[in-house]
Parts: sequence; structure tokens; C-alpha cells
Amino acid sequence: MTGACYNCGQRGHLARDCKQGPKDNAKDKEKQSTSGGRVFALSADKSTAGMVSGTLSIDGRDLYALFDTGATHLIISEIFEQHLKPYAQPTEFPLVISTLMGYSVCILSEFQNCPLFVGDRIWEVTLLPMRMDHFDIILGIDWLYKHRVTIDCESKKVIFGDIYAPEYVFQGVSPKKGTRVISTIKVEAITGQERERFLAALQDPKEVCLKLEDIPVVSEFPEVFPDELPGVPPEREVEFTIDLVPGAAPISKAPYRMAPAEMKELKEQLEDLLSRGFIRPSVSPWGAPVLFVKKKDGSMRLCINYRELNRVTIRNKYPLPRIDDLFDQLQGAKYFSKIDLRSGYHQLRIRDQDIPKTAFRTRYGHYEFIVMPFGLTNAPAVFMDLMNRTFKDHLDEFIIVFIDDILVYSKSKEDHEAHLRITLETLQSKKLYAKFSKCEFWLEQVAFLGHIISSEGIKVDPAKVESISNWPKPKNVSEVRSFLGLAGYYRRFVENFSKIALPLTRLLRKGVKFVWGEDQEKSFEELRKRLITTPILALPSGSEGFQIYSDASKSGLGCVLMQHGRVIAYASRQLKPYEVNYPTHDLELAAVIFALKIWHHYLYGETCDIFTDHKSLKYIFTQKELNMRQRRWLELLKDYDVRIQYHPGKANVVADALSRKSSGSISSLIAQPHIAFDLERMGINLCYHGGNEMLASLTVEPTLVSRIKEAQQQDGELWAILQKAKGDPQTEFRVDDKGTIWFHNRLCVPNNPELKEAVLSEAHNSSFSIHPRSTKMYRDLKQYFWWNGMKRDVAEYVVKYLTCQKVKIEHQRASGLLQPLEIPVWKWEHISMDFVTGLPKTQRRHDVIWVIVDRLTKSAHFLPIQETYPVSKLSDIFQREIVRLHGTPVSITSDRDPRFTSRFWKSLHQAWGTRLTMSSAFHPQTDGQTE
Repeated sequence: MTGACYNCGQRGHLARDCKQGPKDNAKDKEKQSTSGGRVFALSADKSTAGMVSGTLSIDGRDLYALFDTGATHLIISEIFEQHLKPYAQPTEFPLVISTLMGYSVCILSEFQNCPLFVGDRIWEVTLLPMRMDHFDIILGIDWLYKHRVTIDCESKKVIFGDIYAPEYVFQGVSPKKGTRVISTIKVEAITGQERERFLAALQDPKEVCLKLEDIPVVSEFPEVFPDELPGVPPEREVEFTIDLVPGAAPISKAPYRMAPAEMKELKEQLEDLLSRGFIRPSVSPWGAPVLFVKKKDGSMRLCINYRELNRVTIRNKYPLPRIDDLFDQLQGAKYFSKIDLRSGYHQLRIRDQDIPKTAFRTRYGHYEFIVMPFGLTNAPAVFMDLMNRTFKDHLDEFIIVFIDDILVYSKSKEDHEAHLRITLETLQSKKLYAKFSKCEFWLEQVAFLGHIISSEGIKVDPAKVESISNWPKPKNVSEVRSFLGLAGYYRRFVENFSKIALPLTRLLRKGVKFVWGEDQEKSFEELRKRLITTPILALPSGSEGFQIYSDASKSGLGCVLMQHGRVIAYASRQLKPYEVNYPTHDLELAAVIFALKIWHHYLYGETCDIFTDHKSLKYIFTQKELNMRQRRWLELLKDYDVRIQYHPGKANVVADALSRKSSGSISSLIAQPHIAFDLERMGINLCYHGGNEMLASLTVEPTLVSRIKEAQQQDGELWAILQKAKGDPQTEFRVDDKGTIWFHNRLCVPNNPELKEAVLSEAHNSSFSIHPRSTKMYRDLKQYFWWNGMKRDVAEYVVKYLTCQKVKIEHQRASGLLQPLEIPVWKWEHISMDFVTGLPKTQRRHDVIWVIVDRLTKSAHFLPIQETYPVSKLSDIFQREIVRLHGTPVSITSDRDPRFTSRFWKSLHQAWGTRLTMSSAFHPQTDGQTE
């Protein structure tokens, strides 16, 4: 294939011969470039042709192994941690390993001196635990090199050429079908010297479709997974009933007209339902029309329009479980199996006297259902009742059920085997049947009820929010309501959801005209973006270590629930009309109360730390003067064991916690954004969904510690220090067996600015750090590293780090000597005011004195008022008693009473041109004269 000029994009010449001359504008290049690329297809068999795997063993347990010259260490799947616990030891220092997906995993422990059997040979090895899906153990290049291993990729032989032992040959095999690995040799062979390469691994779900007999435990219960339901279900302890409101008369509607294709489909489906005994001919006075709805696979679903019957049916109030309550039961689960019942509703009979009410009318006759049909209002509640009774002994122990969806969860493979067997035995004994093609077993990540659940936590199912990315701009209130309905289902994943959605929810208010403006557009786009890129939320682990971060503003209340540094859930709501007038102190306290109420089921009876950026809330339990609202909320606070702590609003604690979330599964199928962007810039459209695709860049770099050790050998100054110290028995320096220089137990970093910068960057702004101040950063670093002037370098690095200077900058004035209030030059220009409260009521029900003092003449007005007077009433009194006699003041000094900080009071004086000066909180000395 002939290439194109990189300068102008035309074929037939090279860039150096281009007549248009070089162009510096990168955007122009992108627009004009039409150079062709090459795509190479590599089948699954060919991609692994040069790879060798085999079965090894440790302590009598067989392991599926990969001999991988591209891996740097010996890696073992973390599911064997319990089995290898006797060999566990902490690592000498934290080891950070980069995975295939470009993420880093911090390893703090290893398994030392494990007996590894390769055929008849045994070696003692050190293994690092990491999550893996396709292999139990990976033998990396360090171990292969040490034992002089030669791998014959053609014959799959692994030849061990140890110097002190006779040559040994181990016969390996090709990796199992479906293994998501690829040989770099194969890639190199077909791509040659291409300038830039991208790897996309695609897998057809049909190719990996397992048969029932291939699945452990499931293969023992083939009768639970029939191809079709075996007929009318047996009588169960629950029957479907249809109770009508008093006075309801039978309702019958004429059949809908249908297209010829629909008529043919109707006839076939009626014959099928009749043959299986699900329906029978009817003479009932009831009759509902039928219609067809197209399924995802293109087939037609027969639906009965029971709206008229539902309108006169008494509602069954049996509760459906809350989705978030179900997910809370999955704490610590690592293995999942999902079972979907086959036509679940058709596995429940209808009470005999209610069968005529299900009648429906068609072109081919009048029929009625013997089993529960779809479309009846009480169907979900009744079926939920049946499932709860069926699994009542195991609910929330290892099974959760939502209508006809069953999820079995376990913390280990052994437990999951037992749990899955109990579940299938129960289904078998109750004669309930599942649809094998919709079931999934032995998963470490499962899609359930619109979410993706794994041991790492819970996230939004990309397949469910795919429609959000293509959602058209709403054109009326109904479309806005539909969008917010779908978005609201996932609001726990979106921080400050209510604040972002505020411009849209305003359109839903009664009497508000529908106007789609810039604010609504921004809100709509931001919600779409947030829902498509939602984070992974952790599942609660036990009942300890909960933390709440709360915040409040005039836009709404927001809070975050965290545990052990991981986000559990977000919650937010908009302010109610009367809450807009709350003072700041009450608003911040309202956010705390909101969090305690919404997460009561987590926090009641447990110790919890609440962090707020409103410092005065720290003293709410010792505050002497409280208004009625604060007293009421304080009583609620006393029901919880909470500690309210202050953290500055400028420190984005939640964002830091999110940046610390663990990641790095070798099998994580995540598209790296920068690669997708590069492909898009090249004119390649990429679509990935469903969890069967992977896009990643593969890079290999030495670890930071390895770079430091290598640089030590070239640092003369460091070796000079070591030579001087050798004759000193009290020396603090030492060299280990590998030639690495240590200061006590701290690794010595050579005088290399690039390495020091890398260490400081890792400690301050990597995904495992929290942008600490210099003192904390130095305290953390000195546990592992040493170099001359380390404390000074840390301080300079933090001071110069631009992001922290922007975010953590102090915005208040620098503290200094206290200054008295300025002396007025004219009477009643500068005044101060305060309230005397707690007085007995007079005959006119006055219980407060409003003191207003002229700061120049010291003359004062003492105005009797009531505690309950609104701000508007106080403004009238102020205008009548002060402004009428003395004119509008230039400035008013007062404390931070809610009436003086209200929007009405501020707006009034802004209109008059009066400057309002507030005293410092809890510092009455500011206005001692009036006090």
C-alpha cells in the first residue's frame, strides 16, 4: 500500500519533496491528513501460537501456569492467599508493579520459600499476589533467567539448564481456548516496522458460550434448565389473585387491528400457549385487547393491555426490596452466579375464580390465562412473595432476589460451590425452572439490576447508560422528566447530583414556562458526562470506619459517605423554599442531619466521623445559645455516636480519596482514554461495550527502586561516604548482598536531580498520594528513603507545586494587630445594633429590645419588638424609627444574627447604599459599645 505525504496528505511523493512546504499547525495536519493505515487480523489460535502453559503444583494444589518472558516477577493469583498464608512475609519496601492495562498495583506482602513443583523437580520460589483471571501463576523472566530456562515455542517444551543439576525438560501445552493473551512475537512478525501500533482484542460472546455440562455444580442439575417449561406449574403456597374494588363491573374492549405479519405471529403464539396449557378458550364477560412489542433479538412479544382491569384491581402492598439494600448484602463477595427464571410469571398459577378476569380477545377467539400473565398490576408483588418464601432460609446470607432475578454470592470458591448447590437444589425441589442462556456462573464481575458488581465495588452498567450518551436534547417537560427519571436511578454515583440537575428540575415546577437555555444545556451535558464516567463505589465492609463529608450552599446540600478511604455513596438534594433563608450555620448543620437520616441504616449505633468546612459546627454540642431549630436537630444528633471535625473547604478531601482508590487488575478490560483519543484523531471510530473488548497500550519501564539501585553504582559521592563509614563500627550505612546502599533501613537516593524529582513526585501527586504538606510528606518519605538535604528538598517541592498553590491558597487577609473601628465624622452616619433577648413578655407581647446606637454621639434608640418578627417587619420599624429621623446610615455594625445576614436585609441596605459590617463570629468585643 502506497503511503501519503505527511505534510499535505496527497499520494505520489514524500514530505521532503512536498511543494507546499512544512506546516507547523498541528490542527491543519489533522484536518488534511488522509494517510492510510493498515489493520492486521490475528485469530485466537494464531495469537497464542508462540505461548507455553502447563500445570504445576504448590503444596499439593494444582496451578494453571504461564511461562511468560514478558513478566518481571513470579505472580500468583490472590485467591490462593489463604492457602499460602504460612509463607506470607512483608516486602522489604512497598513494591509497585505496572499491569498490562497501564495501572499500578502496590504490593506490601509476598510468599517466600514456597515449594514449586514443575513435573518431578522442586524449587523454592518467592511469589507476589495479584488478581488474575486466566492463570493461577505466571513464571516471569527473573526466575526463568536464574534457572537458565529455554522455551521451545514450537514443541511447547520448557528446558531447565541449571548449572548444578542435570538438564530437565517439562512438556507444556498451548494456552486454553478463550485465554485473553497474545504473543508479542506474533504481533512483531505481522506489524513489522510500523511507526505506531494499537492493540484491540475482540471476543465474540457466542464463541465462549459454555455448555451446561461444562460448568461445575450446574452440570448436576440439568432438569432445572429445560428448553421449555414442562407445562402447567404445580400448586404452590402462593396463588395469584385478582381482588376487585367494590362495585366493579366486567370490562371488555374490542381487539386492535393488526398487520398480516402480526396476525401470523399471533396465530402461532396462541397455538403454542394452548399446547402448553397456559391458556384455554373462554366465555368470560371480561376481555382485553392484545398487541405485539418487538424484543431486542427481533422476535415479537405478545402483550395483553390490562389497563382497564388494573384500574379496578385492589393493589397488593407486598414490598419490593430496595436496590441499594440488596447491594449492601454483598460485602466482601468475590464470586457470583446469576440465575434468571424462564418465563417466571408463567410458573405461578392463578386462583380458579380469578381466571375469567384475565380473558383477552383476538381475531382467532376469546381466551383466558391459567398461569400468571405479564401486564397485571400485582404480578411483581405476588412473584416477589413467592421467591422470598422459596429462599427465606438463605436470603441475605448468600442469596439476593429481585422478582425473577437471583444472585448467588460468596467470599471463596469453596463457599460458592456449596451456595450454588443449595440454590439449585431449592429450585429443583420447588419445581422452578431457569433459562440457561440468560444465566451466568462463577463470575468475579456480574451485571445485576443495571449495575456492575465485583469485589472492588459497584459501578454503573455501561450497557444501561449507553442510551444516555445518545439521548437527544429534551424538547418539552415530559422529555425532561424521562431523562431525570433514568439519571436519578444512578444518582448515588454522581457527586452533587441535585446541584447539577437544578436547572432541569426547575423546568418541572408548576407554572414555570419551558425555556431551554444555556444553563439547562450545561446541566444536561454535565449529567450525561457524569453518568457515562461514573466511579466505582465500594460496598460497605463491616460497620466500622465510616466517615461523612458534608457541605452546603445556596444551591443545595451534598454529602459523601466513605469507609476506610473509599467512597460508598454520594447523596444530595436541593434546598426547600424556606431553607434558602437559613443562615450559613443552620444550612451546614442541615447537611449533617440530611446525611444522618439518609444513611441511618449504616450509622445508627456505630461511631462515625463527620467532616465539615464550617468550623463553628465543631462546638455545636457545647454551644450555649441555640435557636429552636438547632435544639431540635441537636436532639437527633444525640441518637448517633458522631464526632464533628473541621476540614478546610479548600482541601478537596473527597477528590483525594477517590484518587487513592485501588486499581490494576490484570484482566480489567478498560479502554485507556488517551488511546481512544489518538484513534479518533486518526479518523478511526471505536465502539466498545459489554465487557468483551479491550484496548490498551503495552509499555515496560523499570521500577523507581530499580532505577535508584542502578544509579547508586555510578554515584561517587555516595560510595565515598560509605568508604569513610566502613572503619566505623557505629556506622549507620550498610551494603546488602545485592550491592544496594542503605542508611539504617532507608534506601539511599544518589545525588541525581531526576531521581529525586521522581521520588518527590510519587510521594506528592501520584495516584497513591494525597498532596500532603511538607511536614507530613517528609515524615512519610523518611521511612523509606534518605539523601542529604532531603527535608529542604521536600519543602521546596511543595512550595513550588503549582496545583497545591492554586487549591490550598489562603484567601483571607493576613492576621495582624487588632484595629479599632473608625471614628465617625458626622452623627448617625455610622451606627451599630444588637438585640437584648430572653426578656419576659409585656402586655403587647414584646420580649426583645432592639438597641441601635450612634457611634459618634453615643445616643441610642431602644425599640421593643417580638422575637417572632420577620425581617420585613424589622425593616419597616427601622425605616420609621431611624431613617425617618436621622436619614440612611453610611454603615451598620452588627453581629451575625440570622436576621442581619438574611437576603432581604442585605438587599434593602444595598439599595440604600448602606455598608453592612459584621463582627467576627464568637467575638462580641468587635462591637463592645452596643453589647
